[in-house]
Amino acid sequence: MSKQAFDAKIAALEALRGVPLDAQEPLRRALRDRNNFLVSKAAAMAGDLFVSALIPDLLAAFDRTLVDPDPQCWAKNAIAKALKELAHHDADVYLKGLSHIQMEPVWGGQVDTAATLRGTCVLALIDCQLPDLTMLTHLAEALADPEKAVRVDAAIALARAGIPEAAPMLRFKALSGDPEPEVLGQCFHSLLQMAPGDSVAFVRRFLTPDRDDEIRAEAASALAQSHQPAAIEALKGLWSALLSPELRRALLLFLAASPQREAAEFLAGLNTTEAREALQASRYREDFKTD
Repeated sequence: MSKQAFDAKIAALEALRGVPLDAQEPLRRALRDRNNFLVSKAAAMAGDLFVSALIPDLLAAFDRTLVDPDPQCWAKNAIAKALKELAHHDADVYLKGLSHIQMEPVWGGQVDTAATLRGTCVLALIDCQLPDLTMLTHLAEALADPEKAVRVDAAIALARAGIPEAAPMLRFKALSGDPEPEVLGQCFHSLLQMAPGDSVAFVRRFLTPDRDDEIRAEAASALAQSHQPAAIEALKGLWSALLSPELRRALLLFLAASPQREAAEFLAGLNTTEAREALQASRYREDFKTD
């Protein structure tokens, strides 16, 4: 396909946004196109325009692109996202995406380009009707995915799944560790979201001086977003400890972003230039203005 012809097809698709009632057949044809970037555009529009009649076509295109070349998983990513937006709750397609690995050449080796796809699918899977044990099994595997982004999405999914047994899995992951502190941070956030009363003391254990500063920062960030009063007390205790300048600055910002007024009160009471500057970012800053 020439560049001129390709550009014309893209323009024709974009024009459909103004006439969504006429979009179904053109989008169906585009989903069968050999150019997977064009397929990705059609899938995104199907989701944006909520053309649920195209679900069978999206499923067929997904199966085809699992086999045919789909650089960077453009088409599969867009199709999975569209199916989720269209409230397609049949788990089969998401399980296919969740198990898909796509190695592509890069300078010096290869990289798996299907991480975004697996993350999208793990978040879509929790809306499907699966037995709790089956759901947790798939989420546990995603929590051990080689790619950081998928592990983060799995921790998010565990909190959203509404399964009480997900909390021990998140605790186990936090205690087992992860090479990426961001993954542990999401485990902390998820625990505090799904079991707030029971999780403050657990997350507080990751503030101790024997922990790496990045992990302490992730724990502090999660606690600062909690609505539990005990979480702010834990951060007050951290402030009084011997901290690196970087962690102390980060803690000020976390406290400023807290939804709790007690955090702003603590900042105001510190009466330092850094604390006053951080307080200006708080939602309660107007309460502590002085003439």
